[in-house]
Amino acid sequence: MKRRLFSGILAVILLAGPVAAAGPIQWVDFQVSYEAMDRALALDIRSQEIDCPVSWIQLLALAACRTGGKVTKAAVDTAWQDFSTGKSPEELLGALYKYYDYYLEAYDAALGGLVGNFAILVEENGQQVWKASYGLKAFSPIAAGYGYSHCDDFGVGRSYGFARKHLGNDLMGSLGTPIVAVEGGVVEAMGWNQYGGWRVGIRSNDRRRYYYYAHLQKDQPFAPGLQEGDQVQAGQVIGFMGRTGYSTRENVNNIETVHLHFGLQLIFDESQKECNSEIWIDVYNIVRLLNRHRSSVVRGEDGGWQRIYAYRDLDTP
Repeated sequence: MKRRLFSGILAVILLAGPVAAAGPIQWVDFQVSYEAMDRALALDIRSQEIDCPVSWIQLLALAACRTGGKVTKAAVDTAWQDFSTGKSPEELLGALYKYYDYYLEAYDAALGGLVGNFAILVEENGQQVWKASYGLKAFSPIAAGYGYSHCDDFGVGRSYGFARKHLGNDLMGSLGTPIVAVEGGVVEAMGWNQYGGWRVGIRSNDRRRYYYYAHLQKDQPFAPGLQEGDQVQAGQVIGFMGRTGYSTRENVNNIETVHLHFGLQLIFDESQKECNSEIWIDVYNIVRLLNRHRSSVVRGEDGGWQRIYAYRDLDTP
């Protein structure tokens, strides 16, 4: 329960030309626009339909090599046209190809669990059937039907405890708003942290992403029955929005505004999980993308929460 999610000052290193090197990636400066991800996702889905699959991560990586990592919609469109020629990334990029493996691995770590095959249980002709789809399969951290607002606040200064930078995205909403797991994974940490208050940390099933949900509700922060070590599914209620934190004493509301602090740490090697050079990325545009896919949940008579539509991730056993 006392496991720390932060360890010392977290380094953010910005370089002009990343090149994949021996050993795990040590930093990621995620500057992919919402418009670029939106376009890449649409093209990925289209490519599946015409039986010529190109992943959105490949498109983003090719575009990033040409833009220095500041990926735009126009760069994605150019990458799509280039891939349609049948040429390899090495042929298309020339001297810039030395950056391709870095961006491919970095973006696959950040986005690899968000798109793929899933199924929803629906009723057809009076029978319950699983309807399979391909597309955005991860969910917004805010359940459907609940309003929120946010801005790109990654890197803004924080002073409680020690001077540091804000390593997440604050989603402002109403007390008690259900918070859901963005994707499936294992609850690695939950309980009190003086910086995050009541918080939950979930590791993705491929173990490359660590989702951090903080400042949960006083007195009732977590979904009933949730425990460390639990396997959770995408869209499952894990807790409720609040304003706890900024205190060494548990269950204290010291945050002025009700909100969810949502953070994403990338892990290329287990040594990076808790250290002085953890890799946290700006998730503002990812949250914008996920907003189109929100989990519809309902509270049962027993006080528990469940989805209105049952869900299966078909890419994960």
